[in-house]
Amino acid sequence: MVNTTHIGLDQVRQQLRQPRTQLKGRQVLPEARADVQALIGPVPEEGHRRDLLIEHLHKLNDHFQGLFERHIVALAAEMRLPVVEVFEVASFYHHFEILKDEETAPRITVRVCDSLSCSLAGSDSLLRQLQNDLLDVKVVPVPCLGRCEQAPAAQVGQQAVAFATAQNVSRLVAENSTQPLALPHALRYDDYKNAGGYQLALQVSAGLKDHESVIQCLESSGLRGLGGAGFPAGRKWRIVRSQPGPRLMAVNIDEGEPGTFKDRTFLEADPHRFLEGVLIAASVVGCEAVYIYLRDEYHEARVLLTEELAALKLNPPCALPRIELRRGAGAYICGEESAMIESIEGKRGEPRMRPPYIAEVGLFGRPTLEHNFETLYWVRELIEQGADSFASQGRHGRKGLRRFSVSGRVKQPGVKLAPAGITLRELVDEYCGGMAEGHTLYAYLPGGASGGILPALLADVPLDFDTLQPHGCFIGSAAVMVLSQHDSAREAALNVMRFFAHESCGQCTPCRVGTEKAALLMDSPVWDADTLQDLAQVMGDASICGLGQAAPNPIRCVLDYFPHEVGAEVKA
Repeated sequence: MVNTTHIGLDQVRQQLRQPRTQLKGRQVLPEARADVQALIGPVPEEGHRRDLLIEHLHKLNDHFQGLFERHIVALAAEMRLPVVEVFEVASFYHHFEILKDEETAPRITVRVCDSLSCSLAGSDSLLRQLQNDLLDVKVVPVPCLGRCEQAPAAQVGQQAVAFATAQNVSRLVAENSTQPLALPHALRYDDYKNAGGYQLALQVSAGLKDHESVIQCLESSGLRGLGGAGFPAGRKWRIVRSQPGPRLMAVNIDEGEPGTFKDRTFLEADPHRFLEGVLIAASVVGCEAVYIYLRDEYHEARVLLTEELAALKLNPPCALPRIELRRGAGAYICGEESAMIESIEGKRGEPRMRPPYIAEVGLFGRPTLEHNFETLYWVRELIEQGADSFASQGRHGRKGLRRFSVSGRVKQPGVKLAPAGITLRELVDEYCGGMAEGHTLYAYLPGGASGGILPALLADVPLDFDTLQPHGCFIGSAAVMVLSQHDSAREAALNVMRFFAHESCGQCTPCRVGTEKAALLMDSPVWDADTLQDLAQVMGDASICGLGQAAPNPIRCVLDYFPHEVGAEVKA
C-alpha cells in the first residue's frame, strides 16, 4: 500500500521551496505609486526619513481629501515600512480620513467646534443647521479649534471661520475652491529686524552675551513653563545643557487645551519675537537642531511661519541651528511633551513612561530642551529689561506677568496680559470690561478643561502656579472660561469629560475606559457620587500622563462646589 500521507507532505515541502511570483500581502498599484512619488518626491539615496511619515501623510490627505488604502500601501513601499505601521500611525490622528479605494472622498470638510466656549455661544445649534443645509459636504463636530474668543468657531477646509454662522460658513463652502487662505497681519522679518530684532540673538550667538548670565536672568525672574506644567525655565536650560551632546530642542505649539488661544494670537502677530527666543535658547543650551510642532488647526499660522522661517534662513542674523516645522494632525494628547516627541518622530502620539525624562533621553534618543511657545516669546524681553522688572509685576504676593486666554460670558474676551496672581474678579472687571450684559458670575474654569471648576464664591483666589491646588484646581495654560447664572457647572464638566474621552490616546486602561465611563455616569440625571469618586481616584492614581490624571478634576469640583446641580449626597 502506498503511503499517501508522506507523498502529500513531500508535495507541500516542494511547493514551499518554490519562489513566490509576487510579494505577500496587498500589492502596490503603479498608479498609486506614481501619485505618492509626485507628492513626496523620489526616494533619496539614503531612503525616505522615517520621521517624515506624518508629513507625507499630510501631503496625501490634503491632495486627495483623504487617505485611500492604495496610497497607504504605496507610501509604505516607498518608505520601506510595513503597511500596518503606516496604517496604525494614520489611524491614530483625527485629521487623517482613511478611505477604502471604492469610496469617494468628501468634497470639503466643515468642522464646527463643540468645546465649552463655543458650546456656550451656540455651536450645537449651528452644527445641526449646517448638517441640514450642507448636504453635499462633510460637516462634523470637533474639539477646540483654538479660537475661543471668536466663538462659535468653525473651519471650512483649512480656512478658519470666526463668529461662525450658517451664512458665512455656507458662503465659504461655495467659494472654497477659489478662495485663498487669508494670512494674519504679522510683523514680518525685515520690519522686525529693522526695529532692532535679532540683535540679542546675535550677541548671544557670538559670545558677546555670557550664557551663564542669561540662565541666571531666567532663574531670577521666576519664569516658568507656560504650557501647563510650570517647570522653572532657567533650571530646565541648565539641566539640558549639562547633558552630553548632541542636544536637540522641541517647541510645543500644539495648543489644544479647550479655552487656550494665546500662542496662536501672538504667533500670528509677532512670529520673530518667538523665533528670536528659540535662537537664544538653542545657542545657550547648545541645541544643534530645533523642531517646532504646530497644531494642525492653525493653518494660517503655519503658512505664515513657513514664510518667515524661509526669510530668516535666507538672510540669517546669526548662526542658525537646523530648524524644522512639523505639523500636528489633530491629537490633543500631543500637547504632552513626550507624546509630541513621538509624533515628531513620525509615530503615534502616545506618552512615554518616565524616567528617563526627555531632558536626558528625548527626541531621537538625545537630550532635549522642550518649551512652550509663550515661554520662548518672553525670553528677549526678560533679558533686555532684566529679571527684576519682570518679577516686580505680580499681584497679591506673586511675581511676574501672565497671558490669560479669557472666553465665555465676558464683554471683551481675548488674550489679556495681566499680573500673575490677579484674581478672576479683577481680571474680568479690569481687563474684560466686566461680565456680558444680562450675565452675572456663577463659576469659572481657571486652567482650561483640565484645571477644574470653581464657584463665584472663590473668585478672589489669586490666579497663579500653586495658588489653586488647595481648591482642587490648577492654572495650567491660564485658559480662563467664565460661566454665568444661565450656565450649568455639571454641563460644563460633562462637556470637558467628553472631550477627554475623545482625546484619550487609549494607551492606558484607567484613562481610556475611565473617561468614557465617567462621561456616561455624568450624563445621568442624578450622579452616583461614590462611583464617580472611586473612578476619579483610579484615573488620577494610575493613568500614565496628565490627561488621565487631570480628567477627574471637573468631577471632584462639581461634587465639592455644586452638589445641588447633580442631586448627589457627597460624603464628608
